[in-house]
Amino acid sequence: MAQVAVVGGGWAGLAAALALKEAGADFLLLEASPRLGGKVRTLRQGGFLVEGGPDASVRYKREVLELAQAFGLEPIGTLPQRPSAYILRKGRAHPIPEGLFQVVPGDLRAVAKTPLLSLPGKLRALLDLLLPRGAKEDEALKEFVERRLGPEVYRALVAPLAGGIYGGEPDELSMKAAFPQLLELERRHRSLLLGALRARRGRGSREEGGLFFSFPEGLGSLTQRMAEALGEKVLPATPVLGLEPLRGRFRLHTPKGALEAEAVVLATPAPQAAGLLRPFLPEATALLNGLPHAPAATVSLAFPEELPLEGHGLLVAAGEGYRVRGFTWTHKKWPHRAPEGFSLVRAYLSGEAARLGEAELARVALEDLRRFLGREVRPSHAFAFRFPEGMPSYRVGHLERVERLEMALLKAPGVFLAGNYLEGVGLPEVVRSGRRAAERALAYLALAQPS
Repeated sequence: MAQVAVVGGGWAGLAAALALKEAGADFLLLEASPRLGGKVRTLRQGGFLVEGGPDASVRYKREVLELAQAFGLEPIGTLPQRPSAYILRKGRAHPIPEGLFQVVPGDLRAVAKTPLLSLPGKLRALLDLLLPRGAKEDEALKEFVERRLGPEVYRALVAPLAGGIYGGEPDELSMKAAFPQLLELERRHRSLLLGALRARRGRGSREEGGLFFSFPEGLGSLTQRMAEALGEKVLPATPVLGLEPLRGRFRLHTPKGALEAEAVVLATPAPQAAGLLRPFLPEATALLNGLPHAPAATVSLAFPEELPLEGHGLLVAAGEGYRVRGFTWTHKKWPHRAPEGFSLVRAYLSGEAARLGEAELARVALEDLRRFLGREVRPSHAFAFRFPEGMPSYRVGHLERVERLEMALLKAPGVFLAGNYLEGVGLPEVVRSGRRAAERALAYLALAQPS
């Protein structure tokens, strides 16, 4: 019997297990597949370093950096490129205005010059300087941006970027859950453009190292370090088939037999957590099953030539006729990801396109890349990765649903949740959710101990 059973060996589960180890708790981590890392999948083959899932973490969010430092991993930044990325709109690739990766442009001169917006679209965006604050506590991303900056800014700039982050269709994303910084800009400064401009001035040179970071051997190297630190407390290829509440403890059923724990951290995707909770927490099950997800996939294509590509990548606006949402020029974004003179291109797909088989995904990605380049190219390697459970979509009212979920869990004391469907899809937020679940489990154990 363990004090805590952690179910799921992605970064949320690994972070939870590490926090339990640091606290001296007795724990076990059970992972259904033979490999750990969840959506983080790093592969080295044929001289290429390929990321199947996320390829970076955000520098200004400290959770992953601090974890890496604890294991002696040195981060690397992106290669310098100006402009760093492009948006494909009306058949042409246009540089993204500086600062758009903070979702709202902070350089008004770049916005004024960008061909992504028409003159009427730019003038409409400037109305943001005069408009009053909104009155809603939460609203959809499309509604918010169109209210502040106009529909053209949303279609041409914000929707491609938000779709690249969350996958699926970004129109109904919750501002409060997915983009709270924009609500805060409006609350503090009234005008988004003024707020973004002031924030950009305040950052000064702090972003010279780049917004994103990884590691020389990819994100999977941190997975490996975490797994090594946990040692024999990790049980890979051990799916949990059922979860049974007993008096003051829980029984977990696996193909290798049953084990018991005083508390359980479910660090699985929401559908799997729902399946385990279904027999005894129907309300929590319904809330978990009600969280929308968009299937996602990536395809990395390796070429034995230097392709004529600029920046770190390309986002595709809606209506362009492409099936991919965007590309990353991996060899131009990160050092040493491809042999000298070779190119490595990563395509992102979501929604129905992401449900295709691996061979078909590679074919679609190559067709769209050829269309963009305007010429025939032949890859030497293709690597396709599918994520059927995909990315969670934080719809309006998401945080209130999470609160209701936590209230529903009170009916089964000792069960705690962690994952990207709660309060952030990025790797820092995933790590934070795992650590927080572990802290709650430890607090529960302390209270449950007889005095």
